[in-house]
Amino acid sequence: MKTDQLHRWMTLGANVGVLIGLILLVAELSQNAAMMRAQTRNELSVGIVDLFARVAENPQLASLRRRADAGEDLSPDEAYQYEIITRAFFRYWENVHYQYRQELYDEVEFSRQREAWRGYAETSPALTQFWCAQKGGFSPDFVEEFDALLPAGAC
Repeated sequence: MKTDQLHRWMTLGANVGVLIGLILLVAELSQNAAMMRAQTRNELSVGIVDLFARVAENPQLASLRRRADAGEDLSPDEAYQYEIITRAFFRYWENVHYQYRQELYDEVEFSRQREAWRGYAETSPALTQFWCAQKGGFSPDFVEEFDALLPAGAC
């Protein structure tokens, strides 16, 4: 009888140990998710700062973007440069959109991103023209998101 009682206590102890282990695992997973969100936010911040810094630190590139966004004529080489830097911005934006869909970027920040995209598209016919010509190379979900920001018939 004592063996049976000892067996029950050992089973109870083992079950309590498993339960505690599961609780700790859930807590660790939650902590990892929070850390992943913070890391994603940091990476996205670093990415956009780098893109803006490239333009800000290069007077020729800054002039090119300003002139392109204002609808001024560009040489073939300048048009190519504009295409490359604009493609980089769109890839960054596509990544932000992807991270948002993966729930690693929150709704408030993402809504601000969308408004920034809309504002830029409204002030830069060159950006919209680039998008309409190149959007086939981006993920369908991002295309749908960005197209919704443009006025009807923009593309």
